[in-house]
Amino acid sequence: MEISDIYQIYQQHPSVQTDTRKLKPGDIYIALKGPNFNGNQFARQALEAGASFVMIDEEAGFKDKRLLKVDDSLRALQQLAKFHRSQFKIPFLAITGSNGKTTTKELIHAVLSSTYRTYTTQGNLNNHIGIPLTILGVKKDAEIAVIEMGANHPGEIEAYCKYTLPTHGLITNVGKAHLEGFGGIEGVRKAKGELFDFLRAHKGTVFVMWDLDYLREMCKGIENVVRYGTGEEPIRGALLASDPFLEMQITGDMAIPRIRTQLVGTYNLPNVLAAVAVGHYFKVSPQKIKSALENYAPSNSRSQWIERNGNKIILDAYNANPSSMRLSIENFSKLKGNKVLLLGGMMELGRESIHEHQELLNLIEKYPWQQVILVGGDFANLKHSYRYFSNAAEARDWLKEHPLKRSTILIKGSRSTQMEILMDSFAK
Repeated sequence: MEISDIYQIYQQHPSVQTDTRKLKPGDIYIALKGPNFNGNQFARQALEAGASFVMIDEEAGFKDKRLLKVDDSLRALQQLAKFHRSQFKIPFLAITGSNGKTTTKELIHAVLSSTYRTYTTQGNLNNHIGIPLTILGVKKDAEIAVIEMGANHPGEIEAYCKYTLPTHGLITNVGKAHLEGFGGIEGVRKAKGELFDFLRAHKGTVFVMWDLDYLREMCKGIENVVRYGTGEEPIRGALLASDPFLEMQITGDMAIPRIRTQLVGTYNLPNVLAAVAVGHYFKVSPQKIKSALENYAPSNSRSQWIERNGNKIILDAYNANPSSMRLSIENFSKLKGNKVLLLGGMMELGRESIHEHQELLNLIEKYPWQQVILVGGDFANLKHSYRYFSNAAEARDWLKEHPLKRSTILIKGSRSTQMEILMDSFAK
């Protein structure tokens, strides 16, 4: 079938699902394939569950007028998203980066939603499936869309831009994330820069943290650059406090004497500042920006501050890489209290893994800690004096037998280490 024909069907049933377990009556089910699954096998089940139509790229083994046969379901999903995107004349802001992109996206969404009908990526659905689903979730009443883009190998961001067609873009930073897929830090920079390459070619607008020299270099040749930072930029921020919550002031073209956030860590200052810069650019009032940022509460294991059984816990277990680990540990070292590190291994570092884990150990050794517990990853292959467990479940069980009391605790690790499991060891 032609995408234009499928789009007419989508207009009548504007809700798309790729997982039959989440299917709602009336949804269009798109059967995708992966190494360990084949959505085509659930075509009949999807129809029985109430799907309005089912897109397949294999023979279903039965006939039904609600079956939409295409050559490649994933490609058709992305083409459908591009067709839908082309119906809008509103700003589409794309966000990528090594660290902080989801938090920055959430903050920007909070600010823009105070004034505009804003649609954004749900959670971290920021890949080749999640991005087209996000675009298809943008409804006719949209005034702005904010799209998060993740990547772990070259060419991904470039591909996303072909159907997202961003008009505005922001790169939070470039750090040591997914080194295995990118082949090193220069590969990361080039891959993230694919967003700026698209906007440069299409005369888009970029928001740039001017403190970062490499972002200044990456945005060269782009006509429309909105600068923010901690120096003399038009939108600039200054740290007021961070024990534990970040407080800052905004000066320059916009004045906000104090913003009291619910975010832990000075490393979140650029994320908040990005939201201020975007809000100011889109003419959101200072009062609404301040209110939106102060009311935003992090969730999903991202720099959450939790007090439990006399302990103060920073749960930052959604993900980790060498750059974010270093920032978190250095920030944590400045807090008051009996500090405990519960750290999981860092993944997708390839040949750099041993070196980066050793560098992290070297950093840890610079500071006094009440206790350090390491979990998984290449911590197992290095000499150190800290307590080590092969997985989070073992660490949790040990902590239940040896409970921490009146401690300030940082829990952080790569997604696959599931460090949030350790929260079970702290009584509610």
